[in-house]
Amino acid sequence: MIDLYTAPTPNGWKASATLEELEIPYEVHVVNLPKQEQRKEWFLRINPNGRIPAIVDREEDGLAVFESGAVMIYLAEKAGRLLPTDRAGRARVIQWLMFQMGGIGPMMGQANVFSRYFPEKIQSAIDRYQNESRRLFEVLDRRLGESEWLADDYSIADIANFCWVRTYRWSGVSIESLPHLRRWMDAMKVRPGIIAGCQVPVAVPKLTDDAEGAEAFAKNAQSILQR
Repeated sequence: MIDLYTAPTPNGWKASATLEELEIPYEVHVVNLPKQEQRKEWFLRINPNGRIPAIVDREEDGLAVFESGAVMIYLAEKAGRLLPTDRAGRARVIQWLMFQMGGIGPMMGQANVFSRYFPEKIQSAIDRYQNESRRLFEVLDRRLGESEWLADDYSIADIANFCWVRTYRWSGVSIESLPHLRRWMDAMKVRPGIIAGCQVPVAVPKLTDDAEGAEAFAKNAQSILQR
């Protein structure tokens, strides 16, 4: 059994969607970010960096694993699926996983911060991160024009990138004229494991269609950033 410590964010969904796709039994523990539970001593013993997600594997003497990409790799290796064991196949998956962790996630995250969360709207910063996110989407689109999935076969790389790309509207990034990316997103969003995983620990409403809800969400996120 896996204990999953998480919150409803793209990085959190990466872990829960992987668990669902791999059909690994797990128990959800919600970490209340606005109440700063991620900074409590009990959680820092699991993840010293104070970020979600993190897991504890009860079958491995309570082994704790943090950092979303590391969690995904650990789970894939535990299940023997979604991460090839041959050197070339493994490299293809890990490079696209790192692409999300070093590019898609940070750039979309900063687009969110400057366009949604900071009270001061610095247009040059907003443009910088939204434009870079769009450039990275174009890289994905080009790759997906060559292959059905990012690393040839379906893998944790697809899960990681999708959990962020699916929030493109919130980040203010267009997917117009990216047909291969759209095709891939359509294939991803109907997978049962993805559907279930992206509702953990709770389903998040489509905030781009709810001005009042979007404002409340942004204020909540702003309070977390300022602490």
